Amino acid sequence: MSSSHDVGHDTATPSGPAAHGHGHGHGHGVSANADRRWLTIALVLISVFMVAEFVVGLIAGSLALLSDSAHMLTDAAAIVLALIAIRLAARPAKGGYTYGLRRAEILSAQANGITLLLLAVWFVYEGVARLIDPPPVEGGLVLVTALVGIVVNVAATWCISRANRSSLNVEGAFQHILNDLFAFIATAIAGVVLVTTGFTRADAIAALVVAALMIKAGWALVRESGRIFLEAAPRGTDPDALGAELVAVPGVAEVHDLHLWEITSGEAALSAHVMVRPQDDCHEVQKAVEEILRARHGLRHTTLQVDHAEPGVDDHCEESHGTAHRAVGPDGPVAPGAPRACR
Repeated sequence: MSSSHDVGHDTATPSGPAAHGHGHGHGHGVSANADRRWLTIALVLISVFMVAEFVVGLIAGSLALLSDSAHMLTDAAAIVLALIAIRLAARPAKGGYTYGLRRAEILSAQANGITLLLLAVWFVYEGVARLIDPPPVEGGLVLVTALVGIVVNVAATWCISRANRSSLNVEGAFQHILNDLFAFIATAIAGVVLVTTGFTRADAIAALVVAALMIKAGWALVRESGRIFLEAAPRGTDPDALGAELVAVPGVAEVHDLHLWEITSGEAALSAHVMVRPQDDCHEVQKAVEEILRARHGLRHTTLQVDHAEPGVDDHCEESHGTAHRAVGPDGPVAPGAPRACR
């Protein structure tokens, strides 16, 4: 059994020989590069304007402004959760938490997504009710507040874009504020319609547009965080194709129990049982496999069990999971036989 734990969040092609052992003198996860200062500036901007918008929304009787302010409340919560998750993720692995608390950011992203979806349901209900029976709305206050909101959200979006968006956690906060920017644009249009035509249903229509944007962003966050919790392979990576590629390495007889998942966003890990032909050097084969995983796929957190195959017995694992990828010889797939410990 041998492991390569040369890990980092950067998926660029690394250089240098394969690393062996369990060295942890590196940074796990993406939180180290996330800029707390930019997130804090965005939080202050959002929080101050959120309170002002809520008050104006009550005065103007505007559901669009109230929905925007509620959306901004989730923006602020998303940034707070992002800051907390960054701090938790920076803690070293210890005790029973062998990966540390880096998945705290995925919990944060999922909480943000679920909150957006729940709020969207409420705003759809209120928006439909106001389409049926529209109350009076102060269009001037709606328009001015929405224009100021556009400026505030542009500034906040720019601040968060300066942080490390390879983190699903930070990306979640970014998507919250970006969607709020689009929502303010819709609200500003509604304000123009209210001022120029007096069409009060424009406010409810803007609120429904906000709800649609919230559903889109919320579902994306829930879906992506759910993939990580279910330990699905990273998007764009086919484990079967990867197994077929590894079994084509000279000396490899079979690759099975191949698992590929994400520890947290941007940090993939792989484990596999590699069986080597009896006449080949299993250590050299292991180095070749690890080099392919790093150089071609950016996988630098790998755990490989490497054994020599014992010919004559076709029983390699008591409970193998997934597809068994076998090398193909002149007469078809090669039966590698039972494993024999690599010496």
